[in-house]
Amino acid sequence: MQRTHKEFTNTFIANFKKNSLAWAQQFDTIVWLDSNQYQQTYTSFDAVLAVDEFTSIKTDYYNAFEQLKEYQTITKDYLFGYLSYDLKNDVEQVSSNNFDGLGFADLYFFQPKKIIFFKGNTIEFRYLKMVDDEIESDYKMILQTVASTTFTHQHKNTININSRIRKDAYYQKVNSLLTHIHRGDIYEANFCQEFYAENTQINPLEAFEHLNSISEPPFATFLKYEDHYLLSASPERYLKRTGNKVISQPIKGTAKRSKNLLKDAQIALELAHDEKERSENIMIVDLVRNDLSKSAKKGTVRTEELCKTYTFKQVHQLISTVVSEVDKHTHSVDIIKDTFPMGSMTGAPKISAINIIEKLEETKRGLYSGAVGYFTPKGDFDLNVIIRSILYNEKKKYVSYSVGGAITSKSTPEKEYEECLLKSKAMKEVLLNSKK
Repeated sequence: MQRTHKEFTNTFIANFKKNSLAWAQQFDTIVWLDSNQYQQTYTSFDAVLAVDEFTSIKTDYYNAFEQLKEYQTITKDYLFGYLSYDLKNDVEQVSSNNFDGLGFADLYFFQPKKIIFFKGNTIEFRYLKMVDDEIESDYKMILQTVASTTFTHQHKNTININSRIRKDAYYQKVNSLLTHIHRGDIYEANFCQEFYAENTQINPLEAFEHLNSISEPPFATFLKYEDHYLLSASPERYLKRTGNKVISQPIKGTAKRSKNLLKDAQIALELAHDEKERSENIMIVDLVRNDLSKSAKKGTVRTEELCKTYTFKQVHQLISTVVSEVDKHTHSVDIIKDTFPMGSMTGAPKISAINIIEKLEETKRGLYSGAVGYFTPKGDFDLNVIIRSILYNEKKKYVSYSVGGAITSKSTPEKEYEECLLKSKAMKEVLLNSKK
């Protein structure tokens, strides 16, 4: 599919980015991906905005990967969208029967009419030929758009946030997982819980801007399709392909920041040497290595970084980087299917962990712990992990965020619950201070 490329230089790039996302709200379909200029080894651009669906695929989990493979192969253009966690049902003989208050489709990707890439002070418009006469007028309109940049905390919202799993029930479920671990059914499980609000209205754009300003993560996402919204401050990459190279960067290991610089540095150092946190990470690295080996050339799977400490505005995290090399004819969707769902959000062994946590969790995960991202016309892709995110069904007036943690033999229910509260802090703050 032919696209017209046109570049502009703008020294006020931060303002233009905010204005672009505000301008995009007129469209029914939006994907905004922002690195927040976080220093990454593997990055293609600072941010990208894709709007206005031309073609799309939306389906439930049944045969979803084959349908996506066919769609991507035929279209050979930029595609933006998401994979929900419940596509696990297409990969393995498992099911999802838990409560779902959000109602997202299991898989959705679209071919946008309009794409805007941001790199440094350069803004590149890539529009389909049918709308390329709108590039100049859209650029001028974005320049004239006024985006809200303030968050008022004077009037707290009356949102009533509920927990799907009570604290005592959470303790019982973690103890149940520990029983499975001690008898050898699994080594690790990522157990998640949902916090939600019903009969609630929020301003999705303002909520996203607030969440993003709190966290400034490398994989921030604003996604809108129809009445469904994803507002994500994810720090984690799931999988990226560039040519014949595949990169996975699982996160396991979390510690809160301190305002005291010396204490903060000490916390980061302690996290880097924490036996429990490192063991969580290393177990998932082994799982990722195994997943990547399914599509990799023999002997090319290697660990570039093991348990490296990365620092974000609210937390320190342990991140590992695992890479592999694939044959140029290997289809990208096959690589994704071989590794889905990502090990950092399941556990090890993966299938046993998936089955056990499915029975213990109370909510269908849906987009949470799925992935959002894009394909290029050449078939390269980059996908994040949907964590630290607010999900919103505007029609149902249902707002949700979920958090989880890795349960291992060294876990205690009390500490795992505290970690969940730490991870949920930003989302809770945003919702309690959001405007309708």
